[in-house]
Amino acid sequence: MDVRIIVKKDAYHDSVALMSLSGKVSALPGVADAVVSMATDMNKELLQRVDLYTDAVAAAGANDLVIAVRAENETISEEAIRLAEESLAKKTNARKSGGEVHPASVASAVKLMPEANMAIISVPGQYAAREAMQALKNGLNVMMFSDNVSVEEEVALKQFAHEQGLLMMGPDCGTAIINNVGLCFANVVRQGNIGIVGASGTGTQEVTVLIDRLGGGVSEVIGTGGRDLTEAVGGITMLDGLAALARHEETKVIVLISKPPAESVANKILKEVKGIKKPVVICFINGDAAQVEKAGAYFGKNLEVTAQMAVALGNGEKPAACCGDDAALKEQAASKAEKLGKTQKYIRGLFCGGTLCDEAMHIAKDCGLKTYSNIAKKAEEKLADPHTSKSHTFIDLGDDVFTQGKPHPMIEPSLRLERLLKEAADPETAVILMDFEIGYGSHADPVGITMPAIMEAKRAAKEAGRHLEIIGYVCGTEQDPQGLTRSEQKLAAAGVTVAKSNAKAARLAGLIVAGREEK
Repeated sequence: MDVRIIVKKDAYHDSVALMSLSGKVSALPGVADAVVSMATDMNKELLQRVDLYTDAVAAAGANDLVIAVRAENETISEEAIRLAEESLAKKTNARKSGGEVHPASVASAVKLMPEANMAIISVPGQYAAREAMQALKNGLNVMMFSDNVSVEEEVALKQFAHEQGLLMMGPDCGTAIINNVGLCFANVVRQGNIGIVGASGTGTQEVTVLIDRLGGGVSEVIGTGGRDLTEAVGGITMLDGLAALARHEETKVIVLISKPPAESVANKILKEVKGIKKPVVICFINGDAAQVEKAGAYFGKNLEVTAQMAVALGNGEKPAACCGDDAALKEQAASKAEKLGKTQKYIRGLFCGGTLCDEAMHIAKDCGLKTYSNIAKKAEEKLADPHTSKSHTFIDLGDDVFTQGKPHPMIEPSLRLERLLKEAADPETAVILMDFEIGYGSHADPVGITMPAIMEAKRAAKEAGRHLEIIGYVCGTEQDPQGLTRSEQKLAAAGVTVAKSNAKAARLAGLIVAGREEK
């Protein structure tokens, strides 16, 4: 193997752009490992773990850029480095030719754009809190994409923002739509009268795209960051977002989305919901329906039902509490179960979206299945080794154990291809469940890059005398750059069963395998 490592002094680039570029370089034939990142302490640790570390990297500072490649030979390494450098140069030249000015601080940016009222923070975690506080002190609402920010810093930022009447979204906030503009990971959805506060990125995206498909639209989508509803943080941003949407004239229906919050935080939120005159739909995944309904809100048992309820309420109609098509799913499942061999018993869920993984796992439990996951909260459901499946397994491939030194799978979905082939080769695998996120921030063609592995998995299973059922779901809209219908048609052409929601995909998978363990 040939290793090439280049350090460029004072060459700062946005972390999201660098993650995407790392994925493109990694995808080149013959490239074993590729990391394009800023030389932060955390990224240096990652480079050490993948054995792409030199004295030059050790001496580099947080504002220095590292391009590191391990490839089959010198020619491939040089090509990979060239691609990275040319891509970065194009971005730099585009900014210059566009007349962009790059202020050296938040304060100077405010002077340059006095009409601005929001800042997006995407810098290494050790600097993020400081920059966010500067933005708040300058009267800006903040969306913090950065993670690795301490809980103490998060609380301090959110309390200060609350006192100033500002929104502090994040840290680790990946999705928002403000004034009909998608920020970070978001989809192109129509404008409407449904306002959302979401503590989960892909969960929020799922609800927004389903609202769009149902003919509804969103007014504002506020992200909170994943820790907001923990006892330590206390739901500060969700409460502030709820209050903001209650005042917002264009918002007629409010939706709250989260994994189950801490009990004390849930009580606090539901107490505020009681005083809201607008209809509120709450989707706390695996939450307590009775508790929500006691507060006068509607309980969305999954993300799809949540979207349906919100659209119905937005149209002035009474919402239904279920999807209403379970009979059709049962018939479809029975037909597919007949094709499976005697050894095929288990679901293997390979997810890029963490909340979609969590939702699918709980739906499988509702089908009477015992599940295991790398993100399970209960110790007895936690995988001992996230790289090895057990029974019905649901893997969040965006978890830190899989992304160390690598881009998130929403940016680079090829990270799960090896796992797909591994699960397909297991004679006990009956169904493989996969999500595909399209829209802003995601890979340019997540379905296309996965197609060769899907076809290889199906071919290998057929040669072994098995039918491999793959169920795919595309989270996106027709207006997204990748195109919803185009993406779904590619999957269908490869023999993938295409579901119309993550909930339907998980329910279908659960129904196919239900009872097979006993048989």
